This record gives sequence, structure tokens and C-alpha cells, in this order.
Amino acid sequence: MTLNPDTLDFDKGGGLIPVVVQDAATLQVLTLAYMDRAALEETQASGEATFFSRSRGGRWRKGETSGDRLHVVSLTPDCDGDALVLKVRPVGNACHLNRISCFGEEDAPGLGRLARLEATIAERADADPATSWTARLMAEGPKRAAQKVGEEGVEVALAGAAGDTEELANEAADLIYHLFVLLKTRHMVFQDVLDVLARRAEAAKNPV
Repeated sequence: MTLNPDTLDFDKGGGLIPVVVQDAATLQVLTLAYMDRAALEETQASGEATFFSRSRGGRWRKGETSGDRLHVVSLTPDCDGDALVLKVRPVGNACHLNRISCFGEEDAPGLGRLARLEATIAERADADPATSWTARLMAEGPKRAAQKVGEEGVEVALAGAAGDTEELANEAADLIYHLFVLLKTRHMVFQDVLDVLARRAEAAKNPV
């Protein structure tokens, strides 16, 4: 999505618009920054987040000195056109304190943990199967991964029927991990599953 700067209200903030920067995969809020018109235009032209630094009094492209860059996925204005949500694919950390986020030290809280798990599985795919269970499982192909999903599904059912809550949580975590591995072996991502859920939710709102 390309934004026309003329549709945004820079005047309300004295020439600046606040920008909430969010990890496109985990949806974790990484930082709050500001853009003037020139920073917005450069961000859209370069595909990398560029801001107006109030402390420096000028343009600032994230990563020019640290190498920790923010690759733009989308820019969405709010209903009044005086604030933006910038979704990015971060390379490195967003915070100058060498943390993933400026808002606390936790990595990918809540459901963002699923996206972080998916990214970790993708990284491990190229590891040595002799030292990585994930790499070894993926090397054995979809049938082996599917078998593990079946086994873990049974373990979840047994824990749900007769185990305690800790056992159920552990078995459910194993199932989710192996499901993500199976999706990866089939060249799929969890977003494919979420898309199905979204279509079903839309159909439920508009029954035929």
C-alpha cells in the first residue's frame, strides 16, 4: 500500500506523525517513532523504515550505524490520518539498548510466540541433521512429520482425558511444534491455516 502524504494530517503534530512500529510476523510492538513528510516518502521509496529523529533534529534511517534494519511490509493510517502503524520484518533489534523491542525485554509475547517458533523451525531446516532434531525430522520428509503429528495428537487426547493441566500443556506444545514442522515440510506456513479460519469466520457472518 502506497500512502499519499497529502491524505495525512502532519499539521496536527507540528509536521510530525507518530508511528507505531510492529513486527509483521509476531505483531509485537517494537518501538514508537515519528515521521515527517520526507521520512514517509523515503520509507516508501526505499522499503526501509526511515524516521524523523526529534533529538537529532533530522532524518534517521534505522540501521545506518547499527545494521539493525526494519524492512517495510505495510503502512496503515488511523481513522483520523494523524498516526501510522508500520509493520516490518526486523533484521536485528529495534531498540538502541540491544533489545528486540523498546517496550520490555520479552520476545514475541502471547500468540507472537507461534510466529517465533515458525521462524526458528525455518532456521533449523538448514542445520546438521546429526545435531538438530528439527533438521533430522524435516530431512525424513512429510510422512515422518505427519506420523509425529498423529502420535502427539494421541498424547494430547490422553492427557486431556486423564492427565493434569501441566501434562496437557506440555503435550499440546509438542503437538503444535510438530504441526509446524509438518507445514514446513509441505512448503506451507501457519498463515495458510489462519487464512482458512478467516474465511470460515467471514462465512459464518454471512451464511448462505
